[in-house]
Amino acid sequence: MRFPGKKLEPVVRRSLEEVFSEEESPLLRYAYGLLGRRELAEEVVQDAFLKLHEHWDEVEIPRAWLFRCVRNLAYNVIRKHKRESLEEKAGEREAALAGPDEELGRMEAVGMVQMLVAEMTERDRTMVQMKYFQGLKYQEIAEQLEMSVGNVGYRLHHLLKDLGERLRKAGINQF
Repeated sequence: MRFPGKKLEPVVRRSLEEVFSEEESPLLRYAYGLLGRRELAEEVVQDAFLKLHEHWDEVEIPRAWLFRCVRNLAYNVIRKHKRESLEEKAGEREAALAGPDEELGRMEAVGMVQMLVAEMTERDRTMVQMKYFQGLKYQEIAEQLEMSVGNVGYRLHHLLKDLGERLRKAGINQF
């Protein structure tokens, strides 16, 4: 359909980086309102941006998609924490009854994780140590390694995915 005298402007799609810089703060506030914990809100928002990156070509309205994704991820976290709190008491009893075979299996799994992490490149190993041993946030890691926050999240996601696959191939399914 043409309108006389009107030129149609092409729709300019924002880049993922632009979407991130514009939407991160509102999404963090939203996630914090749902979860009540800053660190959980940050993780949920980072996961949402990782998912957006994976589906970038399919998403027409990134803002709406991200808010829906954050809501769903936050609800998953809430459900998981409810299950964990219910299972915690049963788990405490089972832990008290855990035998030496289970403890040996855990020690073997930890040793395998340490070996696989040691095989990573220095930068990847540093990133994993900063996140999971030092407890740094994506922003802090990005600043120290001079990377974008999105790249840190993307890289950690793929490192953990690869680590999980390698553990499963080694016959370790406890993680």
